Amino acid sequence: MTCGGLCPGLNDVIQSIVSELSERYGVRRILGFKYGYLGITKDSIEEPLNLTVENVDGLHRLGGTVLGSSRGPRDTKDIVQTLKKNKINILFIIGGDGTMRGAKEINEEIKNQNLGISIIALPKTIDNDLNYVKMSFGFQTAVEKAMSVISCAHVEASGAPNCIGLVKLMGRHSGYIAAHATLANRDVNYCLIPEVPFKLEGSGGLLNSLEKRLDRKGHAVVVVAEGAGQYLMENNSYLEQRDKSGNLKLRDIGLYLKGTIPEYFKNKGRNINLKYIDPSYIIRGVPANAIDSTYCLELGQNAVHAAMSGKTNMMIGYWNHHFINVPIEMAIKSRNRVDPNGRLWKTVMEATLQPDSIFDV
Repeated sequence: MTCGGLCPGLNDVIQSIVSELSERYGVRRILGFKYGYLGITKDSIEEPLNLTVENVDGLHRLGGTVLGSSRGPRDTKDIVQTLKKNKINILFIIGGDGTMRGAKEINEEIKNQNLGISIIALPKTIDNDLNYVKMSFGFQTAVEKAMSVISCAHVEASGAPNCIGLVKLMGRHSGYIAAHATLANRDVNYCLIPEVPFKLEGSGGLLNSLEKRLDRKGHAVVVVAEGAGQYLMENNSYLEQRDKSGNLKLRDIGLYLKGTIPEYFKNKGRNINLKYIDPSYIIRGVPANAIDSTYCLELGQNAVHAAMSGKTNMMIGYWNHHFINVPIEMAIKSRNRVDPNGRLWKTVMEATLQPDSIFDV
């Protein structure tokens, strides 16, 4: 099953798992449950698919997931009952941290019922924010596509007087996509991520720095991760609301800056052009690039090897150039985030030449 938001490479992983189970281990009955955890409960709106080498052939060329996806927790006892009803021995669960928490609960119920069902989780997080996964699948594709968007923002910004290209990229709690896309595209002047608070107003703040940048160059490009600057927006009680996956709902920093930046210059008696681009859903739905597709193949193979060797309650990780078996509890214990004092962020600061004063909060 595939859970949570879409991500490049989901179909690649499905194809790899099915091919490995069938061709190497001779498994003849492989089911694909539709729409995440919803598809494995009594409320399922569709019967599971019979997956074969023939009907998954070519999936790696397609974006999205042939199994569909959904968000939200489900009754664990109901899920285990469905597994028993369908005589499932191994369940491969592909998803992010919320999905991993669900996988852990399913495993606990399986243990309570003393059943011989293996739970193998595969990390799917386009933000690259799961622990013990040096690179999550879809991340390289997301950075590559984000580069094109940033290039377009730069063309727009440099093609009009006093113009700012503002690009909002994915990254709820971890700014890896924004940081790496910034390094891969030398047109970015400001990169804002959740891990590093930034100052908006006042001397040395982002708005003041943008003003000086327009005075010097006449244009600017700003990249902001979706989870950045949440503390700047009013009504912080909104942050206590959660979505169906249990994630905190975030305020839209992109739209906030889209309104705040022009207002600042208007109050200064200065007209500017601001071009705002949010490519999130376009990036999520594209097929995996060559690097991600290769990685997905290996990820699926290693998941099958782990399952067929008797492992359970574990996630396939990737660390120090090796695929590893990580207990799910370890994988969800904390989040992988950009280190504000680490090499990556220091490289971003050098590449953009954005002033330290913006981050003097």
